[in-house]
Amino acid sequence: MIVLTPGASTLSDLEALYRSSAPARLDPACRPAVERAQALVAQAAQGEAAVYGVNTGFGKLASIRIRAEDTATLQRNLILSHCAGVGPAIPVPVARLTMALKLLSLGRGASGVRWEVCALIEGMLAAGVTPVIPAQGSVGASGDLAPLAHMTAVMLGEGEAEIDGRRMPGAQALAAAGLAPLALGPKEGLALINGTQFSTAFALTGLFEGWRLAQAALLTGALSTDAAMGSTAPFHPAIHALRGHRGQAEAAATLRALLDGSAIRESHREGDARVQDPYCIRCQPQVTGAAMDLMRQAAATLAVEANAATDNPLALVEDGLIVSGGNFHAEPVAFAADMLALALAEIGAVAQRRVALLVDPALSNGLPPFLTPEPGLNSGYMIAEVTTAALMSENKQRAAPCSVDSTPTSANQEDHVSMAAHGARRLTEMADNLGRILGVEALTAAQGIGFRAPLSTSAPLSAAIARLRADCPPLGADRALAREMEAAAALIRSGALLEAAGLAQFPSLDA
Repeated sequence: MIVLTPGASTLSDLEALYRSSAPARLDPACRPAVERAQALVAQAAQGEAAVYGVNTGFGKLASIRIRAEDTATLQRNLILSHCAGVGPAIPVPVARLTMALKLLSLGRGASGVRWEVCALIEGMLAAGVTPVIPAQGSVGASGDLAPLAHMTAVMLGEGEAEIDGRRMPGAQALAAAGLAPLALGPKEGLALINGTQFSTAFALTGLFEGWRLAQAALLTGALSTDAAMGSTAPFHPAIHALRGHRGQAEAAATLRALLDGSAIRESHREGDARVQDPYCIRCQPQVTGAAMDLMRQAAATLAVEANAATDNPLALVEDGLIVSGGNFHAEPVAFAADMLALALAEIGAVAQRRVALLVDPALSNGLPPFLTPEPGLNSGYMIAEVTTAALMSENKQRAAPCSVDSTPTSANQEDHVSMAAHGARRLTEMADNLGRILGVEALTAAQGIGFRAPLSTSAPLSAAIARLRADCPPLGADRALAREMEAAAALIRSGALLEAAGLAQFPSLDA
């Protein structure tokens, strides 16, 4: 059971939920605040003053008053009308993370919902009832309206959900889990669909996957360094201390540790005619380390956003007010997603150059062309390298900022939007591309190190190669490589190679 503390939940908590099917619930200590806010909204619903979304229409229709007896219909109509998303369903782990983030937002005690609303989301997470949420339809302002409406529809017994791998109507899924649908009270529909939780869930997914891939890039980069008989001198700690960037220093320290004890490295400390390695070897700390720092900046923003109350209006209980604002605008998430996209693209760009170096006999310091023992008759890793170039370029194109785009919506009422949703959603595919680039780098570097025998690499790198070889044997005569490339990418994404090399305990994003 993962206990979510509104305002104080950590990225580690959220990553644990993302990577597992563990149930999650709010810290019960937040319940009084939730109920005080609900009482304030209930009072407003019976009053004469116009309160947006409580007794008025929505968006451009906010000037239209709604009768008290129509409150439940208003909220239900809001959800059904906003179920207008399109495209494939988002992955179950991302949908669950979206639900958990909505819990955290409601738990701040400013949304005005009944505790029963929170309890139903908790029950769905515990029972594995996951709403089917279409991927497209949010512009990241006024909240992620369409995606969150699809999430909420299941709570009403509408829409579709997945349970035990089976897709079914929402009412059937709730019944299968022993849960009952809700009839929404004042403002509850608005509280559930106003907010940035869909965009934030995808941005966090990109962050969690990207951070693991940054670690993996240091591992595959160390393998490539030894395969190319590169120098460890550029990783000297004093160089990085003089610049002072945290990620750069950490990356250099990791590379030093991974390469320590390599007989390949020791074999060319003296008498090497090369003065300097290419940048893709020499500047790994400056590039991958900078990407790590960028990820940490994005992480700081997303940690705040994950704990934020982002619907509208908000019940300010201490002041006795219900105030319209704009916390639903996902500009911070859009900026964070753009930063993560840049980091993913650059890690892949420098890794791809290392693959290119290893297959090129003019650059690889004595390795055979395309890393095949019989070049000419065999093409070796020639086209695997081309595939990494294609993936790298896809990611570079996807790294163009989304946050600078905007278009007016809802009859110009919502005249500036963040585009955070698809800005964050692209990160999943970018991370998949990067994982495949690093998988190919692991294959080519391991092949290159094999050609250095009888010289051996370090103990951590030898352990990583042994784990790789359990799924992907060395390349002799040409064979189809697609499955092995996917297998190597899976070892990268799962963290199995990191664990083999002793890198499972990397610096935390919470630090």
